[in-house]
Amino acid sequence: MQMEWRKSQKRVVVFTGAGMSAESGVSTFRDADGLWENHRIEEVCTAEAWVRNPQTVLEFYNARRAQLDEVEPNAGHRAVAELERYFDSVTVVTQNVDDLHERAGSSRVVHLHGELRKARSERDSELIVPAPGPTHWGDRAPDGAQLRPHIVFFGEAVPEYERALEIVRSADLFLVVGTSLAVYPAAGLVYQLRPEVPVWLVDPRPARVELPNPLTVVRTGAAEGVRTVVDEMVERCRIDG
Repeated sequence: MQMEWRKSQKRVVVFTGAGMSAESGVSTFRDADGLWENHRIEEVCTAEAWVRNPQTVLEFYNARRAQLDEVEPNAGHRAVAELERYFDSVTVVTQNVDDLHERAGSSRVVHLHGELRKARSERDSELIVPAPGPTHWGDRAPDGAQLRPHIVFFGEAVPEYERALEIVRSADLFLVVGTSLAVYPAAGLVYQLRPEVPVWLVDPRPARVELPNPLTVVRTGAAEGVRTVVDEMVERCRIDG
C-alpha cells in the first residue's frame, strides 16, 4: 500500500522562457535569423511600431493567438504542474506570453511580458480584458480607448516585475527552464535568490551564470529535463522533509 504523501512546506519557484514552449511548437524570435515569424522585432514588439502601424501589430498578435489553438502543453509543462501535488507553494514566473502553463494545470502563474489571451486599454495599462479571439482596429476597451495587445513591448516597463522579485526572494527551490537569461530586467531575477537556495537549470544550451547557489545544470530540452528535476526535487524533500 502506497504511503500518503504530506506536502512539503518548501516554496518552489519555476522561471521559464521561450525554450519551455518551443517543444510545443510555439515560435520564438531568438533564432539565428533574428526574426519572429518573418517579422523583425522592431516591426511588431515596440511602442514605436504600435504608433507607426498598429494594424500590423494587431494582425501579428492575432496570428500568434490563433497559433495557441494549434499547440498543446508538453511534458515539461505537465511536470511543472505536477509539483503542486508535492509542495504547498509552487509559482511559475514566465517570460512567455502563451497560456500553456495554465492549460497544463499550474494554478499560480506570473506573466512578466504579458499574455496573448488578453488585451488592454491603450490609455490605461491596468484596464485588461479577455481576448480569446482576434482584436481589430476600432475595438474599444471599457474606457473607450483602443484595445492593444496585453504584451510588454521592448522598452516598456514590466508591471509584474516587483511581484516576481518578491516571489523569487522567498524561494526555497528554484528551477530555470529554457531561457537565455539575456532579456532584462527578467533575467536579473535569478541573482535575487538567497545564496543557500538550490538552483536547477534546464536547457540544451544553458546560459552561463555565476551564482553562489548550489547549481545543477541539465543539458536537455524542457520535456525531458524538467521531468528529471521534478523527480529529484520530490525525492530531496522526501529525505529532508
